[in-house]
Amino acid sequence: MARVPVMLTVNGREEAEFVEPGTLLVEVLRDKLELTGTRIGCSQGTCGACTVLVDGELILSCLMPAERANGKAVITIEGVASDGELDPIQRAFAEGFAAQCGFCTSGMLVAAKALLDANPDPSRDEVIDAISGNICRCTGYEPIINAILAAAVDRRAAKSA
Repeated sequence: MARVPVMLTVNGREEAEFVEPGTLLVEVLRDKLELTGTRIGCSQGTCGACTVLVDGELILSCLMPAERANGKAVITIEGVASDGELDPIQRAFAEGFAAQCGFCTSGMLVAAKALLDANPDPSRDEVIDAISGNICRCTGYEPIINAILAAAVDRRAAKSA
């Protein structure tokens, strides 16, 4: 089969790749662009380790053919920090010990970013709902939920400063 062109803006940078039809977005990110923060956990869309934002929408990149992302903006965990500074959600995860083994962390952080971008003052239930597509086998979720709520406070404080 002929390879197909895929043009993306990944973490603010224009990227162009030729891929086999059916190549998954996670494969392009990890194998072609060497953005290995996006994890492959289950390859079935059930664990959330591969979560990225595509045009602002949470997407499981292990299920999305790369051709469907053509012309779109993709944000991976590598694009969450800005100007060399950690996002408040990243700081809150570190300070609140919300990451243990780290395997789910990139997907959790991207899901948390999407939530806080859309809703700067989420309730605890809204946080739980926002990360419901991400499985963590280590933390028991409490540190993650608390970190997201703390990051929401920090982000609001930074905007009002």
